Amino acid sequence: MSFGGHGDPAQQRPASPRQQGAAQSHQAAPGPYPQPQEQYRPPAQAADPQQQQYGAPAQYGQPQQPQYGQPQQPQDAAPQQYGRAQYGQPAQYVQPQAYVQNASSPAYPVYGSVLAQRPDHHESAAYDTYTPPAPVAAVPALPVPSAKGRHASVWAFGVLGFVLLGLIAYFVWALGPAASVIGMVLALIPLTIVFFGVFFIDRWEPEPKSLVAFAIAWGAIASIGIALLVDLGLTLLVGRRPEGLSAVLQAPIVEESAKGIGVFLVFLMARRAFDGPIDGIVYGALVGAGFAFTENIQYFAVSLIEGGTGDLTVTFVLRGLMSPFAHAMFTSVTGFAIGLAARRGASAGRAFGYGVLGLIGAMALHALWNGSSMIGNFFVLYIVLQVPLFVGFIVAIILLRKEEARLTFARLSDYATAGWFTPQEVGMLATPAGRRAGLRWAAGLRGDRRPIMRGFIKDATTLASVRQRIITGRDPLAVQDEQALLLRTHAARDALLAV
Repeated sequence: MSFGGHGDPAQQRPASPRQQGAAQSHQAAPGPYPQPQEQYRPPAQAADPQQQQYGAPAQYGQPQQPQYGQPQQPQDAAPQQYGRAQYGQPAQYVQPQAYVQNASSPAYPVYGSVLAQRPDHHESAAYDTYTPPAPVAAVPALPVPSAKGRHASVWAFGVLGFVLLGLIAYFVWALGPAASVIGMVLALIPLTIVFFGVFFIDRWEPEPKSLVAFAIAWGAIASIGIALLVDLGLTLLVGRRPEGLSAVLQAPIVEESAKGIGVFLVFLMARRAFDGPIDGIVYGALVGAGFAFTENIQYFAVSLIEGGTGDLTVTFVLRGLMSPFAHAMFTSVTGFAIGLAARRGASAGRAFGYGVLGLIGAMALHALWNGSSMIGNFFVLYIVLQVPLFVGFIVAIILLRKEEARLTFARLSDYATAGWFTPQEVGMLATPAGRRAGLRWAAGLRGDRRPIMRGFIKDATTLASVRQRIITGRDPLAVQDEQALLLRTHAARDALLAV
C-alpha cells in the first residue's frame, strides 16, 4: 500500500541533498584491512625524532592542537575498520546509510499524535529521512607500565593475617581489650607522622601500594611476632635477663634482624620496584614504623594499666612525639644498603651481603639509642646525642635526594637527545625548583592543570628509573615500561598545551 501517489514514492520524488550524501557515503564505505605492524625502536637510537609515532615534542609557550583526533593513514591501505584503532590513530566510522524506500515505505512521517506533527507538514510534501550523526571516536585509554614484579605476594598477606590473629589474642589476654584499644589509637599518631615523612621523600616516584602495605604489615605483625617468640624462648632457657642487657643487646639484634628480613623480602618479591638507596630507605622506614606502631600499643597500654593517665602521658610524649622516627631510622640503614646493591644490579646473594652490612649498622645505631636513654639525664642525652643523630639522618636523605635528582636529569637528558623532551622540560621534570615552577605554570592554565602536571612529573621520574634499569640490564620488562611511559608523557604534554 502506498501513501499520496501511485507506484513507488521513492521514484516519484527527487532525493534530498542529505540522502544523496548518505548514499554516496554508503557507496564509499571502506572495507576492513589488516592492522599495520610497527617495529619498536629504542627511542635513544632514533636518527630523526620526528619519525617517532607522535612527532617532535612541542615547545612550551607554543600551544598546539592535540594529535589524538588526527588519524594517520598508512599508504596504499584503506582506513581501519571500527574497533581496531591504535593509540594516536582513531578508528574510521561508516556513515549510516539511507534506507531505500519501496512501495511499502511511507512517503510521509507517521506521528504518534496530531500534537507531534511538524507545523509545515501536509499530505503533498515529502519529508527528509533523519540521519543520526556519526559517533565520535573516543580517545583510547593510556597504557600503564607492567605490574609484574612490582607487587607483594597475596600469599604473604595470607600468612601475615594468621599471625595477626595470634597477636590480637595475645594483646587482649595480656593487656585487656580496653587498654589495647586506647594504646592502638594513640599509636596511630606517631605512625601517621612517619608515614607523611616517608611520603614527602618518595612523593615523585611513589612505591606500589601493595608493597607499602606489606612493609608496614611486616613490621607491625611479623617482626613483633618474631621478637616475642625469641623473648619467650630466651626466658624459658635462661630466665629473666637484666633490663639493660635486653635493651642494649637483645633488642637491637633480634628486632633489627626481624625487620631487616622484611626489607629483603620486598627486594626478592619486587625487584622492579626497588631501584636504589632512596627506595631502600623508604621500605626500611615503613617496616620500622610498623614495628614501632605495635610496640607503642604495648608500651602505652602497660603505662595506662600500671600508672594511669599520668604515666601514659609521659610515655606518649617520649615515644610518640619526641622520637617517632627512631625505629624508622634504624631500619633505614639496612634498607639503604640493600638499595645500594639494587642500584648496581646485584643478584639476590650479593644484595643479602649488602643487607648484612647494613644490618650491623642498624644494630649499632639501635644499641646506641637505647643505651643513651638509660644512662645519665635523659633530656640532656636526648639533645646532645639523639637529636644530632636524627639531624644527620635528615641531611643524609637530602644528599641522597640530590643524587637521585642528578641521575633523573641524566636519564631524561638521554630522551631529550632523542627528541622526546626539550632541555627546558628536563630541568623542569628533574629538579625540585623546576617542578615547583611547572606546577605554578600549570595552575595558571585554563581549568587549573596541576593534576596533569603532577602526573607528567611522576611518569617522567619513573621513566628515568626505567631507563636506568635498561642500562644495567637487570629488568627484562623495562623496554615495555619505557614505551608505555613515553606515550603517557606525550599525552600529558598534549593535554597541558591544549587550547
